[in-house]
Amino acid sequence: MAWNKIGVVGAGTMGQGIAEMLAGKGLEVVLVERTQEKLDHALEQLEISLDKQMEKWAITPVEKKLILSRIHKETSLDSFADCDLVIETISEDLDMKKEVFRVLDEVCPPHVVLASNTSTLSLTELAAETKQPERVIGLHFLYPVSKIHMVEIIRGLRTSEEAFAQTKQFVEDTIQKRGIQVYESPGFVTTRLICVLINEALHVLSERVAEAADIDSAMRIGYDFHYGPLEMCDRFGLDSVLAAMERMFREFGDVKYRPAVILKQMVRAGHLGMKTGQGFFRYDKDGDRI
Repeated sequence: MAWNKIGVVGAGTMGQGIAEMLAGKGLEVVLVERTQEKLDHALEQLEISLDKQMEKWAITPVEKKLILSRIHKETSLDSFADCDLVIETISEDLDMKKEVFRVLDEVCPPHVVLASNTSTLSLTELAAETKQPERVIGLHFLYPVSKIHMVEIIRGLRTSEEAFAQTKQFVEDTIQKRGIQVYESPGFVTTRLICVLINEALHVLSERVAEAADIDSAMRIGYDFHYGPLEMCDRFGLDSVLAAMERMFREFGDVKYRPAVILKQMVRAGHLGMKTGQGFFRYDKDGDRI
């Protein structure tokens, strides 16, 4: 199957990363957000990301212009009518995601696969909102999207073999990432494992076993992590990590998924990580650690 135009619902951190990666692969991207203001902010962040790549000689000014020219900003889900695939990337709110899938099911032709980037929610429950649940699938990209060459492809209870095969072809042939088949379970593979690691790092921090920077250095240097667990938490968003932990705790009932108290305190204080400039570490407006 030929893939030419991809729809992305949501222009937050993950939506921006996915849109930039797709446009960089030569695909036309329709990026939809609820307001023009959010779309304009997303474009500013995309330009910052591309400028950083130019500084490192990773892309040229011409390539930057080409990438931006392939991203089309819209405020209506109706804009996805002629897309070959749609990827939903809004916040982890089940009711909001259900509403998006109800609309997508009406807007998109029957052959179009509808994917969600959810990290914890049930694909089966989202698919139940549509008339064709067999075309709903999970495409869980990891942050930063352009640097992580792996995508979890999650099958809901009624996801068809055809939808899975098409999605795997898209992941491995078109955007050239490794597709990992996952059957639906809270947190899938990556979120389930990394959240437990982050939560344990939070316990180590709250017990004053080591300072935040030393905990992260131990894991970065000792185990060759790109980011330490606390900086990962900052970059994912502390509120997002808390929501994932709470959902897995409810689903599994296992205390290992119970969020550390310090995580709840930080979220209540509004220290959500990179997006607010303050988490376990401080960040500038470009998202670089201070």
